[in-house]
Amino acid sequence: MHQADSNQCIVDSDRAIEIAPRVWWVGRVLADDPFQCHVYLIEQGNQSVLIDPGSRLTFATTLRKIEQIIPFTSIRYFVCHHQDPDITACLPLIDALIDRPDALLVTHWRCSALLHHYGLEHLPFWLVDEHDWRLALPDRELRFVFTPYAHFPGAFCTFDAETGTLFSSDLFGGFTKPPRLVAEDIGYFESMRPFHEHYIPSRDILGYALDQIERHPVKLIAPQHGSIIPEALVEPIIERLRQLDCGIYLFAEGCDTDIRRLSQLNQTLGEITRTMLYCRDFHDIAARLLEVLRRSLPVARINYYLELEGGEVIGLVEDGRLQQSAEQTPQHLRDLLGISRTCWLGNAEHGCCIHDHPLHDERFCSHITSDGSMSLMLPLFSPEDQRMEAITTVHLERPIEIGPHERQLIAQLMTPLQVALEREAIYRSIEAERTRTYQRSIRDSLTGLFNRFYMQDIIERQCHAQDRGGPRLAVLMIDLDHFKQINDRHGHTVGDTLLRQFATLLRETIRDGDVPVRFGGEEFVLFLIDATDAQARALAERLRTAVAAHHFTSETAPRLHLTVSIGIALRHPREALEALIQRADKALYSAKQDGRNRCTFTD
Repeated sequence: MHQADSNQCIVDSDRAIEIAPRVWWVGRVLADDPFQCHVYLIEQGNQSVLIDPGSRLTFATTLRKIEQIIPFTSIRYFVCHHQDPDITACLPLIDALIDRPDALLVTHWRCSALLHHYGLEHLPFWLVDEHDWRLALPDRELRFVFTPYAHFPGAFCTFDAETGTLFSSDLFGGFTKPPRLVAEDIGYFESMRPFHEHYIPSRDILGYALDQIERHPVKLIAPQHGSIIPEALVEPIIERLRQLDCGIYLFAEGCDTDIRRLSQLNQTLGEITRTMLYCRDFHDIAARLLEVLRRSLPVARINYYLELEGGEVIGLVEDGRLQQSAEQTPQHLRDLLGISRTCWLGNAEHGCCIHDHPLHDERFCSHITSDGSMSLMLPLFSPEDQRMEAITTVHLERPIEIGPHERQLIAQLMTPLQVALEREAIYRSIEAERTRTYQRSIRDSLTGLFNRFYMQDIIERQCHAQDRGGPRLAVLMIDLDHFKQINDRHGHTVGDTLLRQFATLLRETIRDGDVPVRFGGEEFVLFLIDATDAQARALAERLRTAVAAHHFTSETAPRLHLTVSIGIALRHPREALEALIQRADKALYSAKQDGRNRCTFTD
């Protein structure tokens, strides 16, 4: 019997290994199999527990290892986290060995409905969902953690409260070659990545499972596959799993289910998505996209051509910083901008959209240039009227064969590009609009914040952009609590001073790109561009706290304190601006009714 070593490869498969006090690894290593299946024994005298018993391929070795520690007849409980044959195929063999009437098969009802078909005679079911998800043992308690759909509806894990060991079933598993009993460092996550990306249906399902697991003080994770995870790696691996995109088979085209290739595609698309989320400046987006695409394609440069409102065409070339005018944009691209999708496909007769440019899946075309390199042309159509509003040209260092992998990568790239270029058009349109509206006094004269005229004009545009797939819009309705009393007690001059100071504090608190508006009197509206529910709540709370902690001053009243009540609303698709403001105002009213100096969110 051995103790687990953090650097140990599983080479001695004939010996049981103690991984925690009275907790044993009793699995078997299968030669040339990266999908190793582990079996664990909790030693409890004649109340011992076998976790995920295994398959017919491994049971003989498992039985021999158990007998190194305790008689097989001392095992009373056989825990099956799911019904797959890699952990349950040996059940008929176990059933034939059982000679005690109190032996039990511990599982979830959904799993028992399938295991019933083994026709076991000596192992009745003990269902975790019918026993308060707990099992008392002589010197410890097992707690069963429900992790539905990870990987099947009734999936669960087992937590040993005495040692802090989580028997995680398929969660935290990985493909390991050579097999290693204990993960050495965070690099083990790369073995876990493809396992979870294809096995778990979605990030939401994985996140829910991790939430349930983190309710317990886990010190060691013993998965069914892969390597045991020591305490030092538990937290960082959970954090990385939370960022993982799952369900990669949704990316499969036809019969292509190569999980390594799909995982690489998934990582590329994830990086592109994060680029869209975290980068606001188009120069940064362009540079990041170039870096990401170079990992999959021999990209030399990427050029972008965008038609703005009024028909103006700009070219963002090389790294997205150098801008060229419509006159410098290649004529054949200028001729394409503005045409309909129908016209584009009409030009694509005989497999070419324009002269000598073969079309691929009606999505993009390619061309061998005069210097022997290759360029790809990606048309980007407006979702609203299906007009070509932008074109991206990807210049490759050498010609490549456009196969399923390349078509899929480029097809998945087109939507993020659409969003990025449309966002760039929005930002440029907003900047141009700001220049025009400055001539019409767009700011409130007292506070320097935007006025309602500006709000109506620019936020209406942002609403239309959101409806076309652009960034989401959130609104904060803000009211200075009991401000009338300040005016009545100290006078309107002091009140005006406090309004200006509040406006300064508001500008210092918000993000670049957010739109603060003086709505009227002591009431303000803040529009958050490209904000999530959590971001809106966090900013509102940060503003409320900053105001409550701030010392407002004037010549006649050197130390005044203010608080604010805030109503928060996220814009629904196609919702009118007026309706959005009304919902935020209703939330503000609730905040004031509940005692003021608080933030209230409305769905």
